[in-house]
Amino acid sequence: MLFVVTGPPAAGKSSWIEARARARDIVIDLDRITRALTGPGAPQWNHNPTVTRVALRARYAAIDEALKYTDTVDVYLIHTMPSPKWLARYRRHGGKIITVDPGEALVRQRVRDMRHPGMDAVVTRWYRHHRRGGSRPVTGQASRAW
Repeated sequence: MLFVVTGPPAAGKSSWIEARARARDIVIDLDRITRALTGPGAPQWNHNPTVTRVALRARYAAIDEALKYTDTVDVYLIHTMPSPKWLARYRRHGGKIITVDPGEALVRQRVRDMRHPGMDAVVTRWYRHHRRGGSRPVTGQASRAW
């Protein structure tokens, strides 16, 4: 099964997956991929353009390969704001779209406390898109202890 987990930055998407995924499942998370590709001491949320470019290419390759195995393992994929084209692709593979959103005020506080200041613009874009009628299943689940 394919689970596509969407939501604004700092919403708890990784925590949602950690609460459900088993060791044999595939988890595709750009933050985890970026950490795997950087050296010791790199920031947890690395926004270096070169590292991001390499991590995105690795993510696309991982998605292409993982979609071949959704009948034998669960695939959890974080995609903050998938385009209609990506959503159609995921649905063709039987993907279940999950939106994690604990609320804009909490998300903005988490971004202020823990993320790069540039992520605030992504939060604004995400909420603007969803107010216009983006995907709907929204959970107010609590995530990790921030």
